[in-house]
Amino acid sequence: MRQDQISVAEDGRILTFDFEMLLAFHGGGFPGGVVHGLKAMQAGFAALGDPPLPRRDIHVLTAFPGPGGRDAVECVTRAFTDGRYEVNRSLGGADVISALPGPYLWRFTLGDRGVEVTIRPGHVLPEFVALGALSSRDADQDARLEFLKREMAQRLLPLPAQDIYRARAISCA
Repeated sequence: MRQDQISVAEDGRILTFDFEMLLAFHGGGFPGGVVHGLKAMQAGFAALGDPPLPRRDIHVLTAFPGPGGRDAVECVTRAFTDGRYEVNRSLGGADVISALPGPYLWRFTLGDRGVEVTIRPGHVLPEFVALGALSSRDADQDARLEFLKREMAQRLLPLPAQDIYRARAISCA
């Protein structure tokens, strides 16, 4: 499978989504978040079982509050609509640079199997974190942040998910 795709199964059919489809579903405002959602799913789903996983059976618990990641996961799994998607910011560290994984933590469960997916160091630039944390930005800072969102998406999209996120089995008890 290509680095920009993910597949799931529903009603005996295989559904394949690529980055452009996920970005269109999202609307385009947070392309870096869309890539994070995609890469987290790729890493997590590969660790959960033989693909394609059943779309409507995947549960998601994440520290990632961003709309790009949420929309990527929703498009693929429909977990948000079906009530199988939860954000709990306390799961991650306070900051992705000083307290990894920051918000970049995802837990995917399927039946009695679970996997926790966390970001590897170096994929989120300190400048992006600093600009995103500002309560107000001037026009130049807004423009720079928008650039960095696109830059992150372009930089991470061609990489294998396992280079960005590590996955480890977790108990589902």
